[in-house]
Amino acid sequence: MSELILRPRELPRRYGRTLALDRASLSVEKGQILGLVGRNGAGKTTLIRLISGQSRPTSGELALFGASSPSALDRARSRTGVMVETPAFYPYLTAEQNLEYYRIQRGIPGRSCVDEALELVRLTGAGKKKFKTFSLGMKQRLGLALALMNQPEFLLLDEPINGLDPEGIVEFRELLLRLNRERQTTILISSHILSELSALATHYAFIDRGRMLETISAADLRERCRDCLELRVDDAARAAQVLEEQLGTRDFEVLPQERLRLYAFLDQPQTVNRVLMEQGVGLISAQQKDSNLEDYFLSLIDGHSAGKEGV
Repeated sequence: MSELILRPRELPRRYGRTLALDRASLSVEKGQILGLVGRNGAGKTTLIRLISGQSRPTSGELALFGASSPSALDRARSRTGVMVETPAFYPYLTAEQNLEYYRIQRGIPGRSCVDEALELVRLTGAGKKKFKTFSLGMKQRLGLALALMNQPEFLLLDEPINGLDPEGIVEFRELLLRLNRERQTTILISSHILSELSALATHYAFIDRGRMLETISAADLRERCRDCLELRVDDAARAAQVLEEQLGTRDFEVLPQERLRLYAFLDQPQTVNRVLMEQGVGLISAQQKDSNLEDYFLSLIDGHSAGKEGV
């Protein structure tokens, strides 16, 4: 049985009258790379702050490495590394001096962890450059080095590839994959660059307006993001019946707003259109789609919004 690293249950967080997180629940097992997907203001940073102890939940329950009491959670957090936005570093200190300061402050033994962290993120060449002269990409890499200094078992990364150029993004991705593969480091990572998440994540959690919409494995997501014929009709229930009875297929799914995704007959769209119309189904549109992570997320949001409007 896989070791459970993280399990928040029904976690809310309010800032004044604003509900930033609405009863969020999920689970992360050892060795997973969980991609946290959501728009700006969806609640991604709030959730990461609650897990890392930078903020406190209004209620609910949080378990980290099996610990759930406040004192036990504090001890468990010593096994994590966190990067939320760009950490505060001293502008007139070098990368090495900044990390050494935080090493002493956090009581991390052994000076060698500073050199190892800088080497991992490829900042050993920064030499005597002051932090204030760093590019945004270099600042992001130093933030990651800080998160890695205590050799964490669980990494929490909030938008870590912001500001990185394409080469830097590739290096960052390879580093995370190496940590996951060689050290079995469990990772929770949020990002707006969804194509990069798809190259990393073993699992996904979709969040919008503070609510967790769905968690899904990368394998199941790939299955759902197959090429399809997307149909918009006047009666989705009737269309589903026609697909089953007249075309003999159940390889489709019914979506909100009278839409269906058909994964069969991709090379015969005219046949599908003709049969639907012959059976009295009003066909509004039909188009071939190769769905991706962005499409899937937008479809989830549409479905969630439609569900709320129907309540």
